[in-house]
Amino acid sequence: MDEIIKEIEELRERIRYHSNLYYVQDTPEISDYEYDMMYRRLQELEDKYPQYRTDDSPTVKVGGAALEKFAKVTHIAQMGSLQDVFSYDELCDFISKIDEGDSYSVEYKIDGLTVVLTYENGRLVLGATRGNGVEGENVTDNIKTVKNIPHSIPYKGRLIVRGEVYMPRESFERLNAQRQAKGESLFANPRNAAAGSLRQLDSKVTASRGLDIFVFNLEYCERTFATHSSAMDFLNQQGFVTVHSEIAHSVNEIISIVTSYGENRPGLSFDIDGVVIKMDDIARRVEVGENTNTPKWAAAYKFPPEQKETKLLDIAVQVGRTGVLTPLAILEPVFIAGSTVSKATLHNLGFIRERDIRIGDTVVLQKAGDIIPEIVSVNLKKRSEDVRGFHFPDFCPSCGERVERIEGEAAYRCTNIQCPAQALRGIIHFASREAMNIDGLGPAVIEALYDKGLISDAADIYYLKAEDIADLDRMGDKSAANLISAIEASKTRGLDSLLFALGIRQVGKKTAENIVKVYPDIDLFFDLGVDQLTKIDDMGEISATHIVRYFGDQKTKQLIDKLKSAGVVTSCEVKENVSNRFEGMTFVLTGTLPSMTRNEAADIITANGGKVSGSVSKKTSYVLAGAEAGSKLTKAQALGVEIIDEEKFLEMVK
Repeated sequence: MDEIIKEIEELRERIRYHSNLYYVQDTPEISDYEYDMMYRRLQELEDKYPQYRTDDSPTVKVGGAALEKFAKVTHIAQMGSLQDVFSYDELCDFISKIDEGDSYSVEYKIDGLTVVLTYENGRLVLGATRGNGVEGENVTDNIKTVKNIPHSIPYKGRLIVRGEVYMPRESFERLNAQRQAKGESLFANPRNAAAGSLRQLDSKVTASRGLDIFVFNLEYCERTFATHSSAMDFLNQQGFVTVHSEIAHSVNEIISIVTSYGENRPGLSFDIDGVVIKMDDIARRVEVGENTNTPKWAAAYKFPPEQKETKLLDIAVQVGRTGVLTPLAILEPVFIAGSTVSKATLHNLGFIRERDIRIGDTVVLQKAGDIIPEIVSVNLKKRSEDVRGFHFPDFCPSCGERVERIEGEAAYRCTNIQCPAQALRGIIHFASREAMNIDGLGPAVIEALYDKGLISDAADIYYLKAEDIADLDRMGDKSAANLISAIEASKTRGLDSLLFALGIRQVGKKTAENIVKVYPDIDLFFDLGVDQLTKIDDMGEISATHIVRYFGDQKTKQLIDKLKSAGVVTSCEVKENVSNRFEGMTFVLTGTLPSMTRNEAADIITANGGKVSGSVSKKTSYVLAGAEAGSKLTKAQALGVEIIDEEKFLEMVK
C-alpha cells in the first residue's frame, strides 16, 4: 500500500508541475497526450483507493492560477473542464451512460486559450481568461485587439460568452520566423503562442500577433434557449464567429463526424486537438447532471498523436555545452502533423537500446504535442539484414579529443573544456534569460558572431562593437545599438547570476545564490576546497568537486580576468541579517502563498537567520504551506512537523 501512496503523491506533484507550465507559464515540457495519461492514471488510482483522495488533488482542480500581473476576475459560475475519451470504445461508453436517442452537438475542440467575454448594454466591458475555473485574469485591453471579437452587439441585455482564442498557423509561422531572426526563443506551438500573446502587458504586442477567436458557449443571457444549437445561432446573429459544429442523433453519426474532422484536420488553418461532444437539449443536460468537476452530458474526444513511418538513414552526434554527447536521428524526410521532419533527438544510448533502434531501420515517428519529433518504435517486420547498431565515437566529433564515460554517469562526455561545440553552447547559456539575461543575444545571433570569429568565449561578448553586430544579417544600426545596451546592462546582474552563467556542472541558480552568501567575491573561489564548499547549504560533494575542478583550470582564471577587465561585476555585498530570530530553524516551502512568492518568503527566512530546504525531514522546523500544497505537506503531517500558513509566518517575522 505504501507503493500506491507513493505513486499517487508522485503523480500529483508531476501533474501540478506540468499543469503550471502549460496553463500559467505557457512553456510545456511534455505532450498533451503524456499529460492526459498521467492525469488518467491518477484518476484510476483515486477511484480505486478513495481513502487517499484529497480536496487539493489536481483531479478536482481546473487549469492554472491567475497570474499576479493581471487583476483577478471571479467568474459568474465555475468554468469546469470536460471528461476526456481517447478511443471510439470510450466514446460509445460515454454515450451509453446517457441516452443514444438524444441529439448531440459535435464540434471542433480548438487548441487555444479559453476566455470569457462579458457584454453590458451591448458593449464589451470585460475579457478574462479561465484561470483556475473560479478566478481568471482581466485581459480586457488585450481581448479588444483580437480579430472577430465584436466590441458592440445588437443585444442590450447582459450577455456572457465563452470562447477559445487561438493563433492561426500562418500567424504562428510568421511570429516564430521573426523571433528566430532576432535570436529569441521560439514558441513550442500555436496554443502557447496564443496564450503568451494574450498575457502581454503591452496590448500593442498582442495586437501584432494575429490572434482570432471561436465562441463555443453561451454562459449567461436574460433570454432562454431550448437547445445549445439555437443559442449558437443567436450568437451568430450578434456578430460572433462560433465554432464549427454538426448535429448527430446516434453514436454512429458521432463517430462518423469525429472521423471526418480528424481526416480534415491537416487542411485547417488553425489547430484542433480533438472534438467536443455535448447534448444539444439544455433541459436534458440538467436531468443528466454533473460529476464533481465535469458535466456528465459532455466529453472531449482527444486525437491520438499522428504517427508516420520513415527510414533512419544515420545517427549523428551533437556535443552539448557541458560536453555531453547526444545522438540525433537523421531521417528520410516525412511530412507529419503539418511539417516535413528530417531529424529527431534520440536522447541517449539507453533510449536507443530500449527501443532496439538500428541505423537502416524503418521507424515510427510522431510529434510530441504535434511539435517535437520523436521516434516511438521500430517496425521489426521491415528490418533488413544490413542494419547496423550505434556506438558512441571514441573521439569527439567537434574537437577530436577522447570521449569518456564518467564513472557513475550514464552520459558520454567530451572532457575538453575548449571544445568548440561546448564553447558555442556555453556562450548561448551564458547569455540566456536565466543567466546574464542579455536581451536580443539569442542562439542565432551568437552563432553568427561565433562563425565570423568575433567571439570565442563568453567574455568576448563584452568586447563587441556596434559595427560588428550591425554587419550581421537582419540586424542593422538600431538593433546593434539595442544589443550593446543590453550587454552593458548585464555587467551588473550580480555574482550569483554570473556564477550560474559560467555553466559549471551541477551548479544551478539556487546553488549559486547559496555560494555567494558565503563567498561574495569570485577571487575566493580559486582557493576553495571540497571540504569548505560542502559546508554550504544543500551543497553535495559531487557539486563541490565540479566547482573545485572548474576553478582549478588555468583557462578559467583567464576567462574571469577578461570579464573583470570588461567591467563585469564579480563580487557582491554580504547582506547583514535583519535578525537572528530564525537561527537554527529550517523551513520547507510548498504550494502557492496568498501575497508573496516562495522566493520572497525564502529571502525573508534567510534574512532572519533561517535556512530553506527543498525536502521535509524530522529535522524540519516548519513547513510553510500555501494553496495546492503537495506531497511535502503530506510528509510533514506524517512526521508531525509543524505546518504554518502565510499569516502565521508573517506573525513570526514581526
